[in-house]
Amino acid sequence: MKVYLNGTILDAADAAISVLDHGLLYGDGVFEGIRIYGGKVFKLREHVERLFASAKAIMLTIPISIADMEKAILDTVAASGLADGYIRPIVTRGTGCLGIDPVSCEKPSIIIIVGTIQLYPEECYRKGIEIVSLPTRRVPSECLDPRIKSLNYLNNVLAKIEARQAGCKEGVMLNTAGQVAECTADNIFIVKHGALLTPAPQCGALDGITMRTVCELAESLSIRVTASVLSRYDLYTADECFLTGTGAELIPVTKIDGRTIGSGEPGPVTQRLIKAFHDYVKQ
Repeated sequence: MKVYLNGTILDAADAAISVLDHGLLYGDGVFEGIRIYGGKVFKLREHVERLFASAKAIMLTIPISIADMEKAILDTVAASGLADGYIRPIVTRGTGCLGIDPVSCEKPSIIIIVGTIQLYPEECYRKGIEIVSLPTRRVPSECLDPRIKSLNYLNNVLAKIEARQAGCKEGVMLNTAGQVAECTADNIFIVKHGALLTPAPQCGALDGITMRTVCELAESLSIRVTASVLSRYDLYTADECFLTGTGAELIPVTKIDGRTIGSGEPGPVTQRLIKAFHDYVKQ
């Protein structure tokens, strides 16, 4: 595993940051997750632009340009030698004093980790997974805009623990109004009468890049896509359901809170989109 740390590419074991870095102390920073397919970085510009947008939203100035960030990512991927893998670019507020005021942080830390990833066994993609709705609610959009991918992920971590305790690999997070927001690490889609529905950003859903790609592929296949306000009832009565994410790609969901979705197997729309996505990333 290779790591870019403030301009130098190192083995992961040799990469270290200060214990006074505010990314560690307070989760003060932003990140992205990016895939490598066949030696090509998937949607690099879109991911880097979102990283910079997240940084701008929290008043964190990244000390290199978008072009330089892209080059740093590509150089780290090349150093890793991986044809398929996962990239985690991170920008923290940097080293500062013990206290939440970031004024003491003089220079942000830039970290790029390149390694392998496998979130779900292959069987899950063929048969689908079971998910549950979770007690921990999504942080309200009025408090923290879900478009910001910040390092403060405790909300999602607690929800992931609850999913695991329920015997599931993933779970659905609701917002404080009881509407479907997203899963702990993935966006969620349902299929109803041949159309795709996914929670709107104002419900607490991340503007996922894999989600966007799936929407574009669906439209190219003449499948209508709508960002909607969804309830658990909508999930339970869906014809199909699947999740999207950088690590997960597209994974079918066949049971939610003990309710079988559709036929209990990955549905035809889901399977068409999985094939279309795999074809797309191989281009």
